[in-house]
Amino acid sequence: MVELFLAEGFLGFSVEDLADRLQCSKSTLYAAAPSKEQLITVVVRAFFRRSTERIDATLAAETDPVARISTYLSAISSELAPASSAFFADLGMFTPARELYEHNTAIATRRVEELVQAAGPQGSTLDAAFIGAVAGATMESIQRGEMAAMTGLSSATAYRLLADLIVARVTSASGDRLQR
Repeated sequence: MVELFLAEGFLGFSVEDLADRLQCSKSTLYAAAPSKEQLITVVVRAFFRRSTERIDATLAAETDPVARISTYLSAISSELAPASSAFFADLGMFTPARELYEHNTAIATRRVEELVQAAGPQGSTLDAAFIGAVAGATMESIQRGEMAAMTGLSSATAYRLLADLIVARVTSASGDRLQR
């Protein structure tokens, strides 16, 4: 169901439609959740849980502090790449799913701040809290479709470019420190 929701969104489906598409009975779906709304929430939560596990595994394999920033945001990009504009539109329209996205974005914002702080040299002009906040605002803009409307970029590309900007700033702060 996760792949179906990512490809086509979820608000347009009835439970009967989902049962037909998944070649199962409605009772099978109702065993997973007692209503369509709760089923959507279960599936969206499963998507974010699975994505978080993959992102964390990818990040754990990288040891270089600066590269970890890019690795983290690239992993988010990879996880969100299969998500269609219909999925993101439905996230915006369905409060429980939107709240799950916002919760995960808040976690990602804190993680970016931590990664920047770990990568930045002591005594640098780097402000990890500001960079984390900018990353969070950008991630929210990507989710709402605003970034795509302003730039024409896919979500995956926008995440990759966000990583490039942050890494460039961290690298620049390292150079600033060395020049003092």
